[in-house]
Amino acid sequence: MKEYAVYKGEEILAFGSAKEIAKQLKVKEKTVYFWCMPSHRKRSKKNAKIAIRLEECNE
Repeated sequence: MKEYAVYKGEEILAFGSAKEIAKQLKVKEKTVYFWCMPSHRKRSKKNAKIAIRLEECNE
């Protein structure tokens, strides 16, 4: 199972699968995937929500 962490600035908001995060933050699962996109990271402001797939850290 792929796991993600969602941050807003320096603060971690949620951790788990995309489905678990979506339920916890009351957003659609597609939104969690969007937060992972490089295009979202480029155009977002400093305090925007950003998701990171944790397996990326092990590569």
